[in-house]
Amino acid sequence: MVGHRLKLRGGLATVLAVLAALVVSVASVRADEEAKPFEPPLSDEFDWIQIVSDEWLKGEIIAMYDGSLEFDSDKLDDLTFDFGDVKRIRSAGTMQVGLLAGGVAVGRLFVDGDEARVVGDQEQKIERSRVLSITSGAPREKNYWSGKLSAGANFRQGNTDQVETNGRMSFMRRSVQHRMTFEYLANFSRTEDTTLADNQRASVSWDWFVSDRFFLSPVLGEYFRDPFQNISHRYTLGAGAGYQIIDTSKVDWKATVGFAYQSTRFDDVPEGDPASASTPTFLASTLYDHELSGSVDFNLEYRFFIVDEESGQYTHHFVTGFEFDLIGSLDFDVTFVWDRIEKPRQSSDGTFPEKDDFRLNLALGFDF
Repeated sequence: MVGHRLKLRGGLATVLAVLAALVVSVASVRADEEAKPFEPPLSDEFDWIQIVSDEWLKGEIIAMYDGSLEFDSDKLDDLTFDFGDVKRIRSAGTMQVGLLAGGVAVGRLFVDGDEARVVGDQEQKIERSRVLSITSGAPREKNYWSGKLSAGANFRQGNTDQVETNGRMSFMRRSVQHRMTFEYLANFSRTEDTTLADNQRASVSWDWFVSDRFFLSPVLGEYFRDPFQNISHRYTLGAGAGYQIIDTSKVDWKATVGFAYQSTRFDDVPEGDPASASTPTFLASTLYDHELSGSVDFNLEYRFFIVDEESGQYTHHFVTGFEFDLIGSLDFDVTFVWDRIEKPRQSSDGTFPEKDDFRLNLALGFDF
């Protein structure tokens, strides 16, 4: 009996020893895990960022401009961080890193504290404070382009045959130091055999960034036509400079001023009056785009010209509206347009066109 008890005690002691060993082993593993913080694996599939809370997120780096990093998280969808709140970066693919003093470094991006490394054909070490922008993708021409096409129409047939159409087209090529834009806006309306509206405006600009905010505009051009404002053709060509007030993934706001030469051909003038006018021009403009939510964008553009009295003394072009995302790249656009000529040119019948033209356009748009 005593021997049996001794055997039981011996077996219990063995079990307790094994359990103690397991506890010590688990504690040791946990201690090792705590001693070695998580390090993301080098991957060709996901980008990794670590924020100031020491949390790691995997997903895709979209871009970094004006101190804001846009990141598409694998689980949390689109996120925007202050670049200063991002401690570390491990990129999966090629990045274009714009530098404050000019130039671009291309390769995989690694950021640790105050130091950044771009590993491409050669490894380049950069002070983090010199990083101006980050763009995902290799420097291919197609990655620089974006644009939008939109059109609306209203057809009526019966007692009155009427056609109303409007269209808008915009293209942008943007790299680290250059931004080129082209825009075209047109409205046409016809009832029976009578044209009620024929308005066309095309503009082009080239911005060359000499710092992270200040840019020169070597080319500022515009073409305008509206016979109902007594403008058969009007050409404006000049140059200027501007300032990028805000440039983030959600908000884009810039302002430009400059000088130009403007030539106007009038549609209908009294006999003996000159049919054209030319003038030096002071111009100024501002462009504001704001992504209010994931499905609604607000935009505003205002442009004015100060010219001589024969050319109208003062003219402006104001466009604002909302873009509503429908399906994929398809949008529904609501746009309000206000054109004004302070002193419109008199027609041959002695009448003057109205100073102001207002239009409200509804259209479907396609982004690419």
